[in-house]
Amino acid sequence: MKQLFASVLTTTLIMTTTSAFAADSMADLEKAAKAEGMVNSVGMPDSWANWKDTWNDLTSKYGIKHSDTDMSSAQEIAKFIAEKSNASADIGDVGAAFGPVAVKQGVTLPYKPSTWDQVPDWAKDKDGNWALAYTGTIAFIIDKSQVKDEPHSWADLMKGKYKVTIGDVSTAAQAANGVLAATYAMGGNEKNLKPGLEYFGKLAKAGRLSLTDPVIASLEKGEVQVGIVWDFNGLNYRDQIDKNRFDVVIPTDGSITSGYTTIINKYGKHPNAAKLAREYIFSDAGQINLAKGYARPIRAEHLTLPDDVKAKLLPNSEYANAHPIADPEAWANNAKTLPRLWQENVMINQPQ
Repeated sequence: MKQLFASVLTTTLIMTTTSAFAADSMADLEKAAKAEGMVNSVGMPDSWANWKDTWNDLTSKYGIKHSDTDMSSAQEIAKFIAEKSNASADIGDVGAAFGPVAVKQGVTLPYKPSTWDQVPDWAKDKDGNWALAYTGTIAFIIDKSQVKDEPHSWADLMKGKYKVTIGDVSTAAQAANGVLAATYAMGGNEKNLKPGLEYFGKLAKAGRLSLTDPVIASLEKGEVQVGIVWDFNGLNYRDQIDKNRFDVVIPTDGSITSGYTTIINKYGKHPNAAKLAREYIFSDAGQINLAKGYARPIRAEHLTLPDDVKAKLLPNSEYANAHPIADPEAWANNAKTLPRLWQENVMINQPQ
């Protein structure tokens, strides 16, 4: 199952980090990947971001078999480190903040797919160690059966009469990024979270802040009037429950965009199959597969999506004021203190 394809060709391909392959080199990569015949992933299950279609495509097109073990970003990197030359994983999918962590730990194998130039600079490592394949942007999901004056901005949200549901800021990345998105809209940033904390403090004081988890079950029951969620979650929930009952919007006065990146295991037994998997993920077909799973492709502006897939996503215009995290290191540090700051600035105002 975990055979090494030992040849000069494979060794050459493993060392390749150029931004685009010539036709003959791409053919060589496909040949080497087919010879390995297998790719083992972590954190890339069939049900997440429609990975299922990409794995099926790699099997049908190249005869590459696949298996996945689902785990968190931190667990994936820890697995790469612990197993080293006895690696059982070839490729993983981790949150944006974990790409640089994997590089620092020395467990990544660089590979730049042929569409590299269409990936924004903020969303990739210059050496090809990681690159976001799809993004998540903080959005509002609105239950139209309960909310008639739909908010399209954080300013609108503050003026409303309905409850605003964010979830548990101390444990959920989605909720923490919701605070950061509001912070941006209120003039703050990763180093200064005060404007966002003050914003939610006002909502709490007005008795309008709900700490219910904005997941599909609570939405379906009507326990969420307006929820703060990743866009891919909101769109998925909308379609699963009732497309006509919910609207999903990106706040026009500011939001945060993050995402997920593949990391190829430097110690993996099937390095060329892993590279070919990344190549396919960044191809038009691979990007459309992600969009089918409500994940916004990183190359969205360069794609022509089929109408049925396009209907699953929000139009590009919705993202006009959505920003990537400008200082990931500052956010990583401040995110650690956010639970305490949330207690001191928001929960203190929450009615008992």
